[in-house]
Amino acid sequence: MTGDLPLIEVACGVLQRADGQVLLAQRPEGKIAAGYWEFPGGKIEPGESADEALLRELHEELGVAVRAARPLIRLRHAYHNRIVILDTWLVTDFDGQPQSRENQALAWVALDAIAAYTTLPTVAPILKPLRLPAHYVFTPPTIDPATLRDRLPALPGDALLRLRLPALDDRAYAALAASLRRGGHRLVLDRDPALSRELECGWHATTRAWRALRQRPDVPAFYGSAHGRADLDALRRLDADAAVLGAVLPTASHPGEPTLGWDGFAGAALESGLPVYAIGGVGREHLLYAWQHGGQGCAGISAYW
Repeated sequence: MTGDLPLIEVACGVLQRADGQVLLAQRPEGKIAAGYWEFPGGKIEPGESADEALLRELHEELGVAVRAARPLIRLRHAYHNRIVILDTWLVTDFDGQPQSRENQALAWVALDAIAAYTTLPTVAPILKPLRLPAHYVFTPPTIDPATLRDRLPALPGDALLRLRLPALDDRAYAALAASLRRGGHRLVLDRDPALSRELECGWHATTRAWRALRQRPDVPAFYGSAHGRADLDALRRLDADAAVLGAVLPTASHPGEPTLGWDGFAGAALESGLPVYAIGGVGREHLLYAWQHGGQGCAGISAYW
């Protein structure tokens, strides 16, 4: 029974350079799982907050002083003899050159090259949010393609862009998607998954669509809509790359409907094991709130257009 296992809370730092490479550390001889690679960090001591432990651990292990960091993802992982809660932070600015202070090997590695390393099982779920932007933009359902193109430059750079255009027939939808894909946009489609495979785009499934699945669809990236923790757990079992959870705040399009609020969002998103975008009454101005409550970022329509 996992309830009988000791619970260990750990602060973990993903140091990332401007070129996108991240720092891995190899656990030295004499430690549990010696030889495995991980993101550096350590146990949160009694009375410490996660960010306080992060600063202390990275200074003790690597000799660096953190200047800029934000929450990335919070994970719960059950080993055979313990349960680890991993409070993971993305560190984008620090003073000092990382050095081995605890006999651990260090390596700067591109995200796509980490598969060549023998890593702890907690590394793989951390890679998912690292590969994703902070904003997930849905197109207005009735926007015409010409207006869509004109307004693309105003969107946040590197945002995921879901083509949610139910009025377009499949042929016109595919042509528009192919054109935008050639333009370098990070597209997410919601038609036949075969189109996502052909164009090497993400695929977004509604709650009804993913609940009909028995395994992960054969698409480059898989995202799903969720309304609570049970949905997030199901999407994690389907190996989704991210989820969209809401509604977080009241919206003009659905007045009077129940909302999660930021505390409800956090209650579902934290330790879900998935990158989770907040949706419903939120926009780019709520990004800090989303990060503080366990989210990957914000998703929406009107706030971005």
